[in-house]
Amino acid sequence: MMRSSWMAWMLGVGLALAQEAPPAAVPPPAPPKQRPQRPPLPGVKEVQKPMSLVTPEAVFSVPGVPDWLIDTPDAVWVSNKPKNSISKLDIKTNTVTATVTVGEKPCSGLAYGFGSVWAPNCGDKTVSRVDDKEAKVIATIPVGPADSEGGITASPEAVWMATGAEGDKVARIDPKTNTVTAEVPVPAGSHTVDYGEGAVWVTQSKGKLLTRIDPKTAKVTDQIEVGPGPRFLTVGEGYVWTLNQGDGTVSKVDPKTRKVVATITVGVPGGGGEISAAGGSVWITVFQIPISRIDAKTDKVTHQYAGPGGDAILYAHGSVWLSNLRQQNVWRLDPAKITQ
Repeated sequence: MMRSSWMAWMLGVGLALAQEAPPAAVPPPAPPKQRPQRPPLPGVKEVQKPMSLVTPEAVFSVPGVPDWLIDTPDAVWVSNKPKNSISKLDIKTNTVTATVTVGEKPCSGLAYGFGSVWAPNCGDKTVSRVDDKEAKVIATIPVGPADSEGGITASPEAVWMATGAEGDKVARIDPKTNTVTAEVPVPAGSHTVDYGEGAVWVTQSKGKLLTRIDPKTAKVTDQIEVGPGPRFLTVGEGYVWTLNQGDGTVSKVDPKTRKVVATITVGVPGGGGEISAAGGSVWITVFQIPISRIDAKTDKVTHQYAGPGGDAILYAHGSVWLSNLRQQNVWRLDPAKITQ
């Protein structure tokens, strides 16, 4: 009788175990988030070629996110936001000769003036002043940029940067005292500045205005309507050029008459990008179309290269410099070969 009870108990346990549900399967790890695809840019098809045809003269490895570029007498500097640093690219040896830790998350351009490189920092709302020769921070100014996608510039008198939560003022930094000595009111949504032709020029990326500031008086003298959403700008070849993110055009402004004299279709609407004018050309970069070249005299797009790469561009020391943000490097290019 005891044996029969034990056998019955064992049978019951076996049936219970058999009826238990199998353990739940462990779900596979979630795939990494994919960067949303940008809509294809129209560009200028009749002059467009693949980026694979472009061969750099030198490649500078800059691990992180190499972005903004500025030239000094013997170098080009590049910012690196996640690394909290800027790096010096030597134009004679084509090597990275220094990397300097600045403030938190350098952003919104670089400027050169008064023997120093000036780096705005989005993370701690400061500007780092870096001695170009000694490659070290010599001052930190407690003023932050208006936007991560903006700019800073130097005139013979001072350093200028768009600032304010609404992007409604331009700060004047005195290089003798490393302090903000004036704030010039500008239209809200103004984020980028550049100096040239005797003035500081400011673009209103949340509108369509180009504002002119007299650097001697720190006062606004003119407001000029350009294309929609002008964010990045450059002064060179005797004109002011704005890259208009709203429709992908470039506005050419005569600094003497203070009027738009040409509107050039480049086919690069949308966020990001950069523009640089020198050496008879205007150079533009955006994702998908890393290089576009405008003839500064004819106002025509003569060359355009589509493919991976780009995000910042600069003409300096007889070369075109291209930051390839996602490829973590900077290219030095021969403009003669790009325009073959």
